[in-house]
Parts: sequence; structure tokens; C-alpha cells
Amino acid sequence: MTDNNKERKFKMPHIYVILFLFGLVAAASTYLIPAGEFDRVEIEEGRTAVDPESFQFTESEPTDLVQFMTAIPRGLIDAGEVVFFTLIIGGMFMVLRESGIIEIAVDKLARRFSNKSILVIPVLMTVFATIATLIGTAELSLVYIPVIIPLIIALGYDSMTAAAIALCGTVVGYSVGVLNPVNTGLAQTISELPTFSGLSFRLILFVIVLTITILFVMRYAKKVQKNPTASIVYEEDSEKRASYKSIADQEPLKANNRQIAGAFTVLIFFIILVWGVITQGWFMIEMAGLFILMGVTVGMVSGMSLTHISESFTEGFRDVLMGAVIIGLARSIAVILEDGRVMDTIVNGLGTVVGDLPPVLAAAGMYFVQLLINFIIPSGSGQALVTMPIMAPLSDMLGVTRQTAVLAFQLGDGFAHILYPTSGYFMAALVIAGVEWHKWIKFFLPLFLILMGISLGALIVAQAIGWS
Repeated sequence: MTDNNKERKFKMPHIYVILFLFGLVAAASTYLIPAGEFDRVEIEEGRTAVDPESFQFTESEPTDLVQFMTAIPRGLIDAGEVVFFTLIIGGMFMVLRESGIIEIAVDKLARRFSNKSILVIPVLMTVFATIATLIGTAELSLVYIPVIIPLIIALGYDSMTAAAIALCGTVVGYSVGVLNPVNTGLAQTISELPTFSGLSFRLILFVIVLTITILFVMRYAKKVQKNPTASIVYEEDSEKRASYKSIADQEPLKANNRQIAGAFTVLIFFIILVWGVITQGWFMIEMAGLFILMGVTVGMVSGMSLTHISESFTEGFRDVLMGAVIIGLARSIAVILEDGRVMDTIVNGLGTVVGDLPPVLAAAGMYFVQLLINFIIPSGSGQALVTMPIMAPLSDMLGVTRQTAVLAFQLGDGFAHILYPTSGYFMAALVIAGVEWHKWIKFFLPLFLILMGISLGALIVAQAIGWS
């Protein structure tokens, strides 16, 4: 059989192409879906939420050529915090790599865990999930991934394992939200429930979901360690395997005095980071500023020249540039829907569909509504402000407890953050990890379906016991 007669294998389009096509679909929808809007009312801390009784259709404003042409630049501007946060993380970690601190730390950790390397996975995932469920910063996975990749590769796993540890660990904590102010606290406030009420049910669910997720990631990691070619990203990891060799292939690394001082400086900055996030409400702008200062300070303490530090930042920017652009592409889809004034129409329509269901099915219906809306509003707080003013009173009419309606929002919003390509921080995290989106889907989709089953089961139980 000649090459010309061979069946061509399907090749997944580049993520730029996929997101651009989603943008085309969004633009076309503004010609097909009637325009409409809710009135916005101000709530606590200057936030605005929709008035659920105020929806009305408005004059159609389909996306024109200029709006479509400028959607991506405006998406980059709207998502500027995440874009620059991604770039600065890339620059800062390249400085740490050039200083030699990361390689030395990886060497020491890899040797310590060499005979029980699999334990790294549950330890790291539990830490990441606990942080996310307490402070609600799933975006910290962008920080975790470049830190743990060298260690995970050196222990015989792959980039997919590193991405899964960070992304799955944080999303479990964020979604269940035991004490998460970003989704649980805000949604309960809007729904007029006591803040963080129903904690025991969420805590049980957190343990169940985290345990199953850890086992799923460990199962994949063991398969890769046993047979490296079984890795979904085997070819992409070839350069990383060469850079982060197994500890059996190299002599132990030793830090000089300046590198030791640099390592202590890193620790001090991370203590400041945790303090700022927990007590001062720091988010991406403050963290980005701290990381610039951290990169410069650690570089100088470790013995790097200012020129070397500057060039390292530039090289790090270059490594994550694709992720930064993807964030703007993802945000452009929402920009197009907002231009066409169909976002509120979609939300109102989905809410109306749920209104015809019996209580138990309505709880499940709310979950699927939130799951669909998350594609176009990939922000936990943004989705809460748009949907919960509608879902909370709707749940009263359907006989669904408001606590269950909040849980439907959390679970429908949360896990999809690391599924949809419209989630900016998630796509940036994949680029930092060196994992293509379609390969991540191949890995994550079975777990997502499991998490979907657990979510629906939890909602049925919550409704059955009258959780309030």
C-alpha cells in the first residue's frame, strides 16, 4: 500500500484555531439569539448582581465586523491581570532556574523520595486542595506547576502528572469550597444563607472527591513510571527528560553559600505571599508585583548580575507567551457575547428550562445549567453574581433547598474550570506545563465524568435529606 493510499490520521487543530472557531460561533449566535438584559443592583463590597425579576428583551445588536475584529485585543485587555500574571510567573521562575536553586531543591527532594516517589502525589495534591478550599485561589496552580515539574520528571513521571497534581488538586478544593470565600461564601451571601453554613456536608464531599482524584492521578503516574512510552506527552517531554535527569544518572548537587541564602530568600517571599493572600486580600496584581521583586532579589542574593536577571525574565516571558495570548483568545468569546447582548438571554433561557422539573431533577438541572454557563462565564465570582440571584428564588419555587442550589453552582462551575478552553488560567497552566489541550482532555475526561457522577449523587443526597 502506497503512502498516498494510506488513511490520513486526524490532527487536532491548534488551540488558537479552536478558540477562534468558538469566537465565530459566538458571533453567529448574536444574529440568532434575541438580545436581552437584566438590571444590575449593587450588593456588598461594590459588587453588582442581576435583578432576577428584571429580564427584558432589547433591540438586537449583532456583532459587526469591527467588533469581531477587535474582540481578541479587547479580550487581552479585559484579561490583563491574568495575562501579565502569567508572563511574570514565567520570568520569575526562569530567574530561579538560572540561579540553580530549583535544580538543587529538585535533586534533594528526588533523592529523599526516590524509594517512595508515589507519595509525592497525595501529599502535594492534599496541600494544594486544602489551600484552594480555604482561600479560593485556583489560579495558584500557575505557580505550582513550574515548581513541581522538575521534581515530577526526575522521579520518573511526566508533565501530565505534574499538571494533574496542580490543576486537579486545586480544582477539587476550589469546587467543593469548604471555606472558599470566592464561590461558597459569595453564593451563600447572594442566596441569603449564613456564610459557610452546611460545612460538614461539604467537608465529607471534599474528602471523597479528593481521595478519588488522587487515586486517578496515581494510577496514571504508576503506568508512566512503569512504561515511560505510555505517557500521553512522551514526545513533548523529551527535552525535559534530558534537562531533569533521574538522580541515578548524576552526582548529588551541592549549593554554595549564595544559593543557600537565595533559597532562604525564596522561603521568606512565599511566607509574605501567603500572608498577603490570606490577610490582605492580595490577588493577581499584588502577587505579580511581589514575584517581580522576588525574582530580582533572589537573583541578586544568589549571585546573578542584573543583566543576567533581566535576560532570564525575558526568556521566561518567551516560554509562557503562548499561554498569555490564549487567555485573551478565551476572553474574546465572552466579549463577543457581551457586545451582542445575548449573555443574559442565554442565562435567562437556561434558568427557565430548569423551572419545569421536579425537585430532585431540578437540582440536577441546576448543575447542568451552571456547567453550560461556565463555558461563557469562566469566573466563579462572575458566574455567582449572574446566576445565583436567579437560581436562589427559583429553588424556592421548585422545592429545592437554597443550600443545594449553591452546591449545584459550586460543582457546575468548579470542575469545568479545567475542562473548557475558555478558562484563561487553565489554558495558561497547560502552556506552562507543556501539555496540549486535546491531550489534557484525553487524560482528564474520564475523571471529569466520574466527578460529574459524584456531583449529581451529592446533589440528590443533599435534596433528599433537605440539606439547608
